[in-house]
Amino acid sequence: MELDRADLLLLDLLQRDGRTTVQALSEAIHLSARATLNRVRRLESIGVIEGYRALVSRSALGEQISVFAEIALKDQRQAIVRGFEQRMAATPEVMACYVVSGRYDYLVRVACPDLPRYHALISAWLDDPALGVEKIVTNIELQTIKEFAGFPLPRV
Repeated sequence: MELDRADLLLLDLLQRDGRTTVQALSEAIHLSARATLNRVRRLESIGVIEGYRALVSRSALGEQISVFAEIALKDQRQAIVRGFEQRMAATPEVMACYVVSGRYDYLVRVACPDLPRYHALISAWLDDPALGVEKIVTNIELQTIKEFAGFPLPRV
């Protein structure tokens, strides 16, 4: 689908603040509120805008550790891969899971209240033969420099 300059500007504004009013959006892109609302609804209906979320402050949740786990599977049979991916998707502590190239099959970002909880979580993954986990290398996040804040949009 072809996105014009107004669409890209709308996406940029909504990625920064999904609660921006239609009036503020319309003023920023120099269209009427009705035309702006129609554009937003069209972008939603065709799947360009997948949804809206609230960003919760980490400090509001109490102490948390954030870990990047590099995970290698023992084999790549579809049943094993599907089972592993379903388990990652269903685990609340898993914030993100990516298939990657290189020495590991997955990069998984995990948030836990403490290291014992993280250790229990990965021990369960390693002990479950159905998951087929061969190895987990843990990288603890020491400081966040930049968090994901939306995809870069093409300049028009």
